[in-house]
Amino acid sequence: MLVKLELDLLPRVEDVQGKRTADKIRNQLNIPVDSVRTIACYTISGITGMQQQEVLEKEVLFDPVLHRPSYTPQAADFDWIIEVGFRPGVTDNQGRTATQTLRMVLGSSDNKIRVYTSRQFLIKGRLSRDQVTHIARDLLANELIERFEIKNSQEWAEEPGFKLVEPRVTGQASDLVETIVLEGLKDEELMNLSREKVLALSLEEMQTIRDYYRDPRIKRQRADLGLPDQPTDVELECLAQTWSEHCKHKIFNARIKYSNTDTGRDTVIESLFNTYIAGSTADIRRARGDGDFCRSVFKDNAGVISFDQDLDVCIKVETHNSPSALDPYGGALTGIVGVNRDPMGTGMGADLLCNTDVFCFASPFHDDPLPPRLLHPRRVMEGVREGVEHGGNKSGIPTVNGAVVFEDRYLGKPLVFCGTVGTIPASIHGRPGHEKKALPGDLIVMTGGRIGKDGIHGATFSSEELHEGSPATAVQIGDPITQRKMYDFIIRARNLGLYNAITDNGAGGLSSSVGEMAEDSGGCDLDLSLAPLKYDGLNPWEILLSEAQERMTLAVPPENRDRFLSLAREMDVEATVLGRFTSDKMFRVFYGKKPVGCLEMDFLHNGLSRMELEAVWTRPEFPDPPVESGERDGAELLKTMLSRLNICSREYIIRQYDHEVQGGSAVKPLVGVASDGPGDAAVVRPDLGKDRGLVISNGICPRFSDFDAYWMMANAIDEAVRNNVAAGGDIRHMAGVDNFCWCDPVHSPRNPDGRYKLAQLVRANQALAHFCRAYGVPCISGKDSMKNDYVFGEIKISIPPTVLYSVISVIEDVNRCVTSDFKFPEEDIFILGLTGRELGGSEYYSELGIKAGEVPQVDAVSARKRYLALNLAMEKGLVTACHDLSDGGLGVALAEMAIGGRIGAEVDLSRVPAVPGMAWTEILFSESASRLLVTLRPECRQAFEALFQGEHMAWIGRTTALPELVMAEDGRTLFKAPVTDLVQAWKKTLDW
Repeated sequence: MLVKLELDLLPRVEDVQGKRTADKIRNQLNIPVDSVRTIACYTISGITGMQQQEVLEKEVLFDPVLHRPSYTPQAADFDWIIEVGFRPGVTDNQGRTATQTLRMVLGSSDNKIRVYTSRQFLIKGRLSRDQVTHIARDLLANELIERFEIKNSQEWAEEPGFKLVEPRVTGQASDLVETIVLEGLKDEELMNLSREKVLALSLEEMQTIRDYYRDPRIKRQRADLGLPDQPTDVELECLAQTWSEHCKHKIFNARIKYSNTDTGRDTVIESLFNTYIAGSTADIRRARGDGDFCRSVFKDNAGVISFDQDLDVCIKVETHNSPSALDPYGGALTGIVGVNRDPMGTGMGADLLCNTDVFCFASPFHDDPLPPRLLHPRRVMEGVREGVEHGGNKSGIPTVNGAVVFEDRYLGKPLVFCGTVGTIPASIHGRPGHEKKALPGDLIVMTGGRIGKDGIHGATFSSEELHEGSPATAVQIGDPITQRKMYDFIIRARNLGLYNAITDNGAGGLSSSVGEMAEDSGGCDLDLSLAPLKYDGLNPWEILLSEAQERMTLAVPPENRDRFLSLAREMDVEATVLGRFTSDKMFRVFYGKKPVGCLEMDFLHNGLSRMELEAVWTRPEFPDPPVESGERDGAELLKTMLSRLNICSREYIIRQYDHEVQGGSAVKPLVGVASDGPGDAAVVRPDLGKDRGLVISNGICPRFSDFDAYWMMANAIDEAVRNNVAAGGDIRHMAGVDNFCWCDPVHSPRNPDGRYKLAQLVRANQALAHFCRAYGVPCISGKDSMKNDYVFGEIKISIPPTVLYSVISVIEDVNRCVTSDFKFPEEDIFILGLTGRELGGSEYYSELGIKAGEVPQVDAVSARKRYLALNLAMEKGLVTACHDLSDGGLGVALAEMAIGGRIGAEVDLSRVPAVPGMAWTEILFSESASRLLVTLRPECRQAFEALFQGEHMAWIGRTTALPELVMAEDGRTLFKAPVTDLVQAWKKTLDW
């Protein structure tokens, strides 16, 4: 029996959500509605009539100050009503919490009590059914994970109420295992099988699997175990996950024949990763000798560097692009809580310090028709923002740094980068905290959330383009509260020395976590029948591959079993023994006593053949840029630039993230007298008892990829380093994380420009190796996402090749940090670095609709010298403000410093070190790399200039008490702009 408890707001309570929904309907869908009212609904199964009354008497599930509860439909005074609820099988976190609450309050141990949530929207307005369906489908419900029902007032009067929620399937978990016959299948049939089962395997990989099962030795081995001589679905799905592009990075490890038509040279690259990323890091570490601060690179869930003698620091940045395209909220939520688990599973487990996030969207003002399956960019942006907000804030982890990039080609797939920084004790129970190893005989223990259908095929789904058949089950719904409880438990278990190794259940679930840990021990025996499930009816392969969230796998010595499980019960965390790690080089999977899969460890991890790819670089041609006349209204132009999507204030997003929790934030995301100016980097103290800190920054410049991905990568690295140094970071103790997001770089009839896209990837990697070596900044971790395309029939939307480069550095004293806002009037303004006619891909040319010119190039030798000198100037206390020049160039940087300080400035552009013949507009908006603006007190000028002898550096003006930005050239005033006007222009674009 089902009953529905409806919670209508009392008349005196303002329905804020209803008002926001009405505004969204009007503004985002252009549908005129009079008003919207909301009613929260709990559909409850398994309680008696007396218990229903007890729920009301004990005021369970509602707030009597706000709500009017009723078991009968309350809806009234509306024209249309929509109810939205989760589909069966989708994680309903609020419903689960309500279920636990009811069982506790009612004193019932009966697991039949279940609660399912939904929400009603009561709409007033003269609308058609098509308009209401549009509202439901394109604003209120994501049909991948939710369903909805609609009635008008007359239909409601005839039959009030909805039956949207039904109990989920019950019964014993299925032990059905399917045998997949590969023998005798033609090539086309093998590929059809791969597509139908979302395996994302190539023909060669399918053939490799087929041949493995032909081996007489394997046949005998399987016969001894009672397994069929063809693969079970458990084995085939496990292989597909392990061999997926998402997990194996096949393109980065491919053998590539690279042809450069500029030079006429052909090169064979054995592995992009080994040659350029790992290779450059190894060179930097060797050059540092005893001064190497790297602890663990490329072999764990996150990269680890030293912080001080007691503490190490780890960092990981992940992407959740494909899930966020289908369900922005759920995809981004699992992105942030998922990347939290990477440091949690690094070494012996890290304490979580802070989060970062970077988003790439199409314009939220997009007004063209959307291709099938795509959500409006505004909805994507709002869902992603809310998902990361809920994941971070509810976990008690501050979000301290980030960025947002807008570009039309992110319509096909948004990019959602989520990063987490953690700290690990340098030593735990006498061994290095960054080391771990599962030993033969250790128990396989899963902790945290239960397993469900959500997240099945997540790894393989993310290894192909988004299309009309992309599976809804690939999307997961995270639960930060459950994860927080698990995290607190793990840290206590770590400190007590109760386990030998830990990793997260990320892509591929148990298949991945147990499979990876079994590499250490040499094998495993895993019993899926023991796994705790969210609901019954999952097949063994689904249990193995599900990426349902907030789960970790640990290797627990048998002698610690009772203490480990007892601690878990004490802290209300579910922990279950699922098997044992072995040393016989076999990955064995059981369902109870029945074997359902067996694979040799070597074949599982090393059986796939290397890809052989071709890359051809032909430099794209662009026209020469137009000659600048200089006849422009400078004040209006600067305000227009400040209002551009890629420059305007992100305060609307930043304010919704908690950056103060844990109390370690020293430099905030927003700075200045009104705490609304842009910061260059975040600064946090890992140990609140010390002034030593971490500086965290990032660089991302996708618009340069259209010209040359080499300089895109160079500028991303330089921007990240420059931002870091601007806040006080030290390039001598700095490490980076590379995150590549690419359109499909594999040539095929469906992807005819694949060779060019792969050449772009090659050039980006060459630049990474070059500039990491030049700066002495090693990469310690990274990730790639290679299929960021949308395909529907003849429609194809590919993202611009994009790299996010994130940087952390150590600063000795956070009190020496510098922010970007002007501090006092009558201070000297210096510019560091040379300005060139480098406006290709710039925000200025984009505003003018020009695609021409040269992109900024990076001179790493002079830049590094400049960054070291600036760091020394800051240590000496000479610098009062510092800001990097990037999007919008000098003009935007000056305006942002004035906005932060609400102080004006007088600047003479003729004093700016620049190549000859540049117009003032070019000097003002060129985006040449490695440049910074600095202010200092006049008495510090001589000492400051001495540090930069021989460098491109010049005094260009002074700050003023009058809050007005004055631009001049050779003593002639070009324009004046009040700071209040600049503030308004900078804030208005995203001021929703």
